[in-house]
Formats: sequence, structure tokens, C-alpha cells
Amino acid sequence: MKVRRVVTGVNSDGKATVVSDTAVPPITLQMIPGWEFHKLWGADEPVVLPSDGSLPSFPKYYPPPGGFRFGLFTVPPMTEVNTEEQDAEAALQELEEKLPGMAEHLEEEDPGMHTTDTVDFEYVISGEVWLELDDGEEVHLKAGDTLVQNGTRHAWRNKSKEPCVLFACLIGVARR
Repeated sequence: MKVRRVVTGVNSDGKATVVSDTAVPPITLQMIPGWEFHKLWGADEPVVLPSDGSLPSFPKYYPPPGGFRFGLFTVPPMTEVNTEEQDAEAALQELEEKLPGMAEHLEEEDPGMHTTDTVDFEYVISGEVWLELDDGEEVHLKAGDTLVQNGTRHAWRNKSKEPCVLFACLIGVARR
């Protein structure tokens, strides 16, 4: 699915204008089919206004303290996850190439579990998903539900038969 991204800015006359109107394709990974990531906007430092609407640089998937990310991600049903023998090195290389910095947060001994230095605001657009926390605690989220994820260890598990699409805004914070 492509997502339309409309961006505004201020032109040289100080007037608000549409700077771009484009379709953003998803980032997909061959080794984990069904997952989609739409990196729609972000910055690695606080934004200063007025802005001309130029796309800031945000090379890593997760933001540093003071940075932010805005996007969508799709969690496929667990039945779609490829359980065949995979080349772990090739999978990690693809992940680092397409979503830089994500792999360093993933737990090797507990697939899917990860901890980031972010506060995440999430909204379930469609489908349903289970948020897994420490000790197997789970929260079932459905379309219309929201989540404020405060830098805790978690994983996304889709036990349904349909993909789950989530809106996400990640704010980089310092961890003590």
C-alpha cells in the first residue's frame, strides 16, 4: 500500500504553500514477509519554524533524544511469518540496509522483543494486534485504540487472520 504524503511549507514570500504531494511506498523485508514500514517524516533534532517544507535528514529508524519519527507500520498475522530456515546474516544485512538502526534494538534470544529510547504514540487504524510486555503480559488492541508506549520492552504479535495497520509517532528521549 502506498501512502499519500502532503507537505506544506513557507515560500520565499512568507506564504504558506504545498511543497510536495507524493505517494510513499512501504519498506518491505524479504525475510519477514507481510511487515510494511512507511517512513513518512522525521528529524533528528527539534524543528525550527518557519520551514520551507524540505524533508529533514533522519537516517536511522529510531530517533535520537530530541528527534522524532512519523509513520505507519503493518503487522501481518503470525501465520504469515516465514518459519523456514533463514540465513540470519542475510536477514540482518537486509534489515540494516532498509531500516538502519532497527536491528540493534532487537533481542536475539526473544524474537520481536525490543526496547527503544522513545515515547511512542500509536493508533490502530485497522485490524488488531497484541502488545506483549515483560513476563508475557499482553494487551489486545483493536482498530480505534491508542497506546502511549513509554520506552518499555515490548513486541507486536498479530494473532488474528488480518494484517494490522498502526500509525506511529516516536519521540526520542534520554534514558537515565
